[in-house]
Amino acid sequence: MFDRFIPTPSSNSIELGAITIHYYALSILLGIIAALTLGSYRWKRAGGVTSELYDLAIYVIPAGILGGRIYHVITTPELYFGSGGHLQNAFKIWEGGMGIWGAVALGTAVAFLYFKIKPRSITFAQALDALAPGILIAQGIGRWGNWFNHELFGGPTKLPWGLKIPFVDRPTGYSQFATFHPTFLYESLWCFICALAILTLPQVKRLKPGNTFLLYISLYCLGRMGIEALRIDFAHHILGLRLNVWVALIIGVISATFIFKRERATNPGNVS
Repeated sequence: MFDRFIPTPSSNSIELGAITIHYYALSILLGIIAALTLGSYRWKRAGGVTSELYDLAIYVIPAGILGGRIYHVITTPELYFGSGGHLQNAFKIWEGGMGIWGAVALGTAVAFLYFKIKPRSITFAQALDALAPGILIAQGIGRWGNWFNHELFGGPTKLPWGLKIPFVDRPTGYSQFATFHPTFLYESLWCFICALAILTLPQVKRLKPGNTFLLYISLYCLGRMGIEALRIDFAHHILGLRLNVWVALIIGVISATFIFKRERATNPGNVS
């Protein structure tokens, strides 16, 4: 009987002459394209002018990438500062290391300023709702970059969808195991499921403007807590839990609380 597992790619980039294309960066780019494609449709359905979305993207996309990288560097400073760190590696985004919390935080802040400076055809809350499912799809696609980089997998497993990790990439203490939980796949599927729920559930369409975006945050945090708990890569711990478990828990509870309070006050229609 043949062993079943998910293979690990033998390469994380492709050479085209003098140009090196990293699959991690390509995954992020494909995610951005998907988010803009769906976002433009929902933006227009919400009553907005599509060109405004692409104007916004000029500022938000770089801010999201920068915010994601800053979060990663801040939460793993030993990789870039001090005697054991290499500061120049902080700029090597193609090697992995993007914190979604920082990406969403800085991207949202820049979007808020964009709407604050000049009124647009739709409100800031409507814009966030329009973009929410596309952002989830972008995250789901972007996670495949971790697959190419042989990173962020979970503990050992003998399940048929276990991810086979080369010996050289196995963490200390796990060299005797060959297959591990493909947490990149779990998170990717969770993001796609959440996006589908937001796009199809009629209850979501009746949420107050801005709450669809908060629902995206809540749902993502719910899945991320479980997925994060499976991972065995290095992470700082607080009271026995990984830092990102705490971040997901706190942000998830806050966003869910805001939804509850805002829905109790009023419940007008939302974008479809």
